Amino acid sequence: MLRVSDFKFELPEELIAQHPLENRDESRLMVLDRETGEISHGIFKDILKYLNSGDCLVLNNTRVMPARLIGEKLDSGGKIEFLLLKRTAGRCWECLAKPGKRAKVGSEFVFGNGILKARVTDIVEEGNRIVEFQYEGIFEEILDELGQMPLPPYITETLEDKERYQTVYSKTVGSAAAPTAGLHFTKELLKSLEDKGVSIAYLTLHVGLGTFRPVKVEDIENHAMHSEFYVIDEENAEKINRCRENKGRVVAVGTTSCRTLETVAEADGTIKPRSGWTDIFIYPGYTFKVVDALITNFHLPESTLIMLVSALAGRDKVMRAYETAVAERYRFFSFGDAMFIK
Repeated sequence: MLRVSDFKFELPEELIAQHPLENRDESRLMVLDRETGEISHGIFKDILKYLNSGDCLVLNNTRVMPARLIGEKLDSGGKIEFLLLKRTAGRCWECLAKPGKRAKVGSEFVFGNGILKARVTDIVEEGNRIVEFQYEGIFEEILDELGQMPLPPYITETLEDKERYQTVYSKTVGSAAAPTAGLHFTKELLKSLEDKGVSIAYLTLHVGLGTFRPVKVEDIENHAMHSEFYVIDEENAEKINRCRENKGRVVAVGTTSCRTLETVAEADGTIKPRSGWTDIFIYPGYTFKVVDALITNFHLPESTLIMLVSALAGRDKVMRAYETAVAERYRFFSFGDAMFIK
């Protein structure tokens, strides 16, 4: 039985990156050979020498919503914060509410001098609220004006430039958190990879806040994974299939791309265009159908993300790599450094 504690390591708080580097592609890069366990070090733009002509790099083009709304209760003026998680229907969204005691069913709230109004219609699992919004115009434009970027709870500093919590190829709005492995890429680096003969495929998986949810059961097989919405179209499915037919490697950028690929792949690894919801939970013992290599950041101890990485490279090799990362003072989490598992 695999236990949560099998994925524990000591992480000094000062190694949690609080802000992005000035240049995206100058973060550090640890390269882990999943066959031998050999570790080497460089900077992220070195990824150019590790990817070969014929490989296919798979990127998640989701875009983070400015999903934190701060307003006040209509009758009392008390402060409220809603964090939009997912649209449930029409003008209704499932949200986290803080403080929850102010957000009873029927409570009404106002944001931005009345540009946006809201009423709580229901309370669902884990205390999340279903909130119906009232507004004139286009909701996404109002959100751009009033909303704040929902940075992860371990980032306590203010982000000066909101675009630094978006990938340079972000396109489809819908995430509550960024697919952070992609934050290291620049448009110039992506062009250099294409010039080398690396094909680039895109999919969309809207990252939910469940990605930060701790595993609360000791036996990890009993953990209930959150579900997230994904889309992969025909053109990009074909790119990945062509790469496999030509014996190239499918390189997932981030655990979100990896989970989507493993969700949509047939038993033989063929990718078909589709969309839907995935709650796939990948941990050691899982047999990968399509992903050959992974670019990822350094994750929280005992998280589902470090379990996924361990499924690909082996728990012992990954835990050794993480010990090395701590000793070498790598930066961790969303704005931190990167690892390439080849």
